[in-house]
Amino acid sequence: MRRGLKVTLVVLVGLVALLLLNAVAVNNTTRDAEVDVDGAELVETSSGTLQILDTGGTGSPVVLIHGYTGSMHWFQELAPLLAAEHRVLSVDLLGHGGSDKPGAGYEITDQASAMAEALAKLGVSDATVVGHSLGGTVATAVAEQSPELATRIVIIDQAPDDDYEDLSFTAELGSQPLIGPALQRLTEIAPNSAVRAQYDQAFAPDFNMASGFENPDQVVDDLREMTYTAFVDVSEAESDYSSARSLDDRLSAIEVPVLVVFGSEDQIYDAEEAIAPFTDVPGAQTEVIEGVGHSPNVENPERTAILIEGFIARSRAAARAERRARAAKAAKQRAARRAARARARAPTKPKAGQPGGQKPGQ
Repeated sequence: MRRGLKVTLVVLVGLVALLLLNAVAVNNTTRDAEVDVDGAELVETSSGTLQILDTGGTGSPVVLIHGYTGSMHWFQELAPLLAAEHRVLSVDLLGHGGSDKPGAGYEITDQASAMAEALAKLGVSDATVVGHSLGGTVATAVAEQSPELATRIVIIDQAPDDDYEDLSFTAELGSQPLIGPALQRLTEIAPNSAVRAQYDQAFAPDFNMASGFENPDQVVDDLREMTYTAFVDVSEAESDYSSARSLDDRLSAIEVPVLVVFGSEDQIYDAEEAIAPFTDVPGAQTEVIEGVGHSPNVENPERTAILIEGFIARSRAAARAERRARAAKAAKQRAARRAARARARAPTKPKAGQPGGQKPGQ
């Protein structure tokens, strides 16, 4: 009996040791940026190198930022629909896709500064920044840091903060010490079907996720491309940013035109509850797309593109009207100042009883 107990203890100690060694190895993994999308380029920034796909169109720029554990591939159906009228730039966040996977530096402010720095190098300004899920958080931070770059914001299925979130048990396990690194190692050898199952909440219950991508295993590749450090640190950074100040509060403070879109069948957030706080953001527009889940950009790119195009047109028209109103007001003020100066220069008419004036009774 005691011998069996000793064997069990030895096995348990060995297992813990293996888990610890695996955690150390996984946590110290980094990867350099590399181009993995045809036509994309690598843009160096002070926070890391980003992979960016630029259509180079002549219209107003639209920047597309993917969600957590995703990549620019999540916009591969939406981007061409917008490219007919706009210069569309798809970006891989740090820790994702073809961008750098450093050992640290995944704070949302770091992601936003890297984004702004890279886009500045590409001559982008006055852009509509579209962010899906985590990308909506980064888009908000870009608008805070660089208002001349992000002049319009579109948030797709991102709640104001984590209080609205309802993650699966498996998703929660992924960030736990020892267990998380072990699960990360398993994703490298597990069947693709098991890895795809981790994305079930990212779509409507009846959506065939393989149909949303040119590569049926795109979500599998995206998850395997991440390091465990990026997997954990990006999630924590997102939570820290919105916990410090909710997205609706931040957007209210910067007074940027905002469109918030949710899928009615979102399995991570309750769409009605998550979208409600954004209705208090001055000038914000909100839309719920029926029949889709957490990823309208993948599940219904046509409807998503129509909403984005309409928002851009309305926002630009409102901006032009505001500029005309300001110009008219300024012209009126200039006319009033000229009239005042003219009155000040005009000769004063002598009063009665003064030299040159009429006497009483005349």
